[in-house]
Parts: sequence; structure tokens; C-alpha cells
Amino acid sequence: MIARLIDPRAHSGGVAWRAMSRDESARKRLSRNSPQGLVVAILALAGLCSSFMFTLVVPIQSQLPQLLNASRDDTAWVVTSTLLAAAVITPIAGRLGDMYGKRRIVLVLLIVMMLGSVVAALSTGIIGMIIGRALQGAVVGVVPLGISIMRDVLHENRVDSAIALMSATLGVGGALGLPISALVAENTDWHWLFWIAGALGAVVFVLILWIVPVSVLRTAGRFDYLGAVGLAIGLIGVLLAVSRGNSWGWTSPLTLGLAIGGILVLLVWGWYELRVENPLLDLRVAARRPVLLTNLASVAMGFALFTSNVAYPQMLELPVATGVGLGLSLLAASLVVMPSGLVMMVLSPISGTLARTIGPRVLLVAGSISLILAYGFSLIFSTEVWHFVVANILIGFGIGFGYAAMPMLIMRAVPPSETGASNGLNALARSLGTSTAAAIVGVVLATLSTGSGETRVPTSQAFQVSFLMGIGAAAIALVLALLIPTRPTPVEKHPSLP
Repeated sequence: MIARLIDPRAHSGGVAWRAMSRDESARKRLSRNSPQGLVVAILALAGLCSSFMFTLVVPIQSQLPQLLNASRDDTAWVVTSTLLAAAVITPIAGRLGDMYGKRRIVLVLLIVMMLGSVVAALSTGIIGMIIGRALQGAVVGVVPLGISIMRDVLHENRVDSAIALMSATLGVGGALGLPISALVAENTDWHWLFWIAGALGAVVFVLILWIVPVSVLRTAGRFDYLGAVGLAIGLIGVLLAVSRGNSWGWTSPLTLGLAIGGILVLLVWGWYELRVENPLLDLRVAARRPVLLTNLASVAMGFALFTSNVAYPQMLELPVATGVGLGLSLLAASLVVMPSGLVMMVLSPISGTLARTIGPRVLLVAGSISLILAYGFSLIFSTEVWHFVVANILIGFGIGFGYAAMPMLIMRAVPPSETGASNGLNALARSLGTSTAAAIVGVVLATLSTGSGETRVPTSQAFQVSFLMGIGAAAIALVLALLIPTRPTPVEKHPSLP
């Protein structure tokens, strides 16, 4: 009898002991000796896979109406569906990761992406393509989850550099993925773009399952299903208005109805989240000054990044006869913008070291200044290929430093139990910036154009205005960065491994 009271293995047929054993097994998996450099490399590969989804269809975007036998307005949904899915799923996936395991949710997102890749690869019509691309957009959530995993499983001395690399993949994947997509599209059937994406997802899935340890850190409570639905409805309304307003008309009843309706839903959602016991997003944490200012700066930084993604390729690819273009092919143009991604990749370990010595706030300031210099340079010099190479190198410095700093600032201001959801919210802020840039810069280039019908092309003034908007967005990010407190908010101790 005494033995049964002392030895848990003898209690209730060993049920309690088996539960303890499972928990101990999970903790051993957390502290197992997976090479930490390999863990970082695999998570970074997952981030590259995620950002690659945004440039995947760029080489065939202009041909989609013919390839899918659909109108240009309908084929725009091939891009819009990915954007909407990424924006909605990212913060929700972050919360699910906090509650049920970050690695587990990363694996689920990769499965969804692979399914979407197969659907798109087998599609010959617009409906299947839109569904496939929406499913592919889910994988964007792996970046904030990967950052949170790094905080959970890496030694404290390695966290900053690893986070910088993971965050940089948001820019690196697009810059490096574009020439790869262009090369595939020019030499094979376009369906191979999606088969390659699916194969890449499968490789990453196996590597994460094999190498990345499980984090046993969990947030207790029940998942906020009503909050998730409310956030999704509000975001879809606002983002649809922003991304499709140029086609539907900015003052059309549909655009205004979606925008106003989406904002109202988000306001009600915020009111509800402040009152529910287990909110999807803890808005009190999100309202902390370092977190709020960082997220606002992320919107501005995302706008500044995507301004270059919209403007530079068009200038490089427009015919020389237009007076503003350099007449490069898509592949050549993508190689010109690729240095920005290479710079971001090289900067990631340096950014981690600098963050520990001078602080991530200074990195965000430096990144904003570099973006201002990039667009200022483009205002003066934009007639030769080397001008764009220089500008993209400056963009790489700006986004490399800025994107590395933002998750570090978030991590220093939130407890470990909120890292997934908080990083998801930060990723959402960047998505709002890029979406807004795509819409507004697109309007500028379409409005300040010359010619008629399908032959209308942006004027030099249109690109100048775009560069001025890029400077403005970077300046806003700079001001917000300067307002971020230098002393981090006290949080729970970092759960680093010995």
C-alpha cells in the first residue's frame, strides 16, 4: 500500500505514470541536442518557401488571362486570394501555435501549402487556380511561428542572429525566388511552378519533422473561435477594398461598403477581445508602447519595401521607346533586383550581433534611413542598370536591418506565452503595408500614364511620385522607431537552453 502511494507507476494501473512519462518525453525532445545551426537553417528554409509563394506567379501574371481562359479582372484574384489567405491565417496560426504547439502548426501550414500547390498544378481553369493559390497563402504563417520556435528552443546567445535571418527571409525569398520562377516559366510548362513549390514544401516538412525539436511551452485556455471569425471577416473586408479598389473604383458602393464594413467589424472585434477570457489576441499586450509603435513602423516599412517591388521591375522592363524603361526581360530585371535579397541574407548574422550591442531600436532607425537614401538616390539616378543595382543594395540594407529589428523589439516586450500571436500580429502589420503599397502605387502608375487602352504606360512623373511615397513611408518608420522606448518592457525570463 505504501509503495502504491509513493510510486506513481503503481497508481491507477500506471495511468498517472504514463502521463508523466509523456510530459518528460516532450521535455527531452525540447532539450535534445539537435545542432542549433541546422535548426536555424531549416526554419530559414521554411521562411524562404513562404515568401517564394508571393513571387511564384509573377512571371506568368500577364499571361494568366490566356492560360486560364478568363478575364484580366478575374485572374487578379490569383494574387489577391494569396494575399487575403496570408493576412487572415497568420495571426490565427500564431495563436494556435501558442496553444497547441508551434512546430505542429508549422507542419499543418506546410501540408495546406502542399495541397494548394497540387490543386494549382492540376488546374486549367480560374476557380481551381484561385483555390490553390489561397491554400498556398497559408504557409506565410510559418515565419512568425518560426521566430517563436527559435525563442523557445535556441540558446539565448543565438536567438537574435537566428531571428534576424528568419525575418530576412520575407524579403530574401521574394528577391531570390523571382529569377528562379522566371527561369522555370520561360523554359518549361507553367504548371511546373506549382509542382516545384509542392516539392519544396514536402522537403521542408520532412526536415522540420526530423530536426526541429518540439517546444513544450503552451498557453492554457480555449481557442477563441468567435474572435478568429470576426478578425477574418474584418480583415477580408478591408483588404479587399484596398487590393481591388483600383479595379472596382475607390468610390464605388462595393469598395466603400467593404472598407467601412470591415473597419466596423474590426472595432466590434476589438471590443469583444478586451472582454473575453481567452482572447485570440491580447490587445492589452499589443497596446504596450514598444509593441504598438513597432507594429505601426512595420506597416510603414512594409509600404516602403513593396513600393520598390512595384516600381523598379516596371521601369526595368518597360521598352526603351517609352522614355522611362530600360527594355530588360523579366529574367534580367529580376537579376537586377536580386542584390537586395543577397544583402538581406548577408546582413542577418551581423544584425543579430548589432542587436545585442546597440539594440534593435537602432537597427530599425538605420534601416529606415537606408530606405530614405535608396528612394532619394532613385529620384536623381534612374536611367542606367547600375543605378537600380545601387538602389536595391540600399533597399537590402534598409529591409535587412528593419525586418531583423521588428521581431526582436516584439520579443523584448511580450511574454513567451504570447510570442506566436504577437509575431503573427506583427507579420499582419507588414502585410497591411505591402497591400496598401501595391494598391496606392498601382493607382499612381495607372493615373499618371500616357498612351491609350492596353498601350498606356506610366510616365516619369508617376515613378517620381512613387519614390516620394517610398521616402515618406520610410520617414514615418524612422519617426516611430525614434519614439520606441530604449528600455524594454519587463517580461518573463527567456526559456533558453543551457
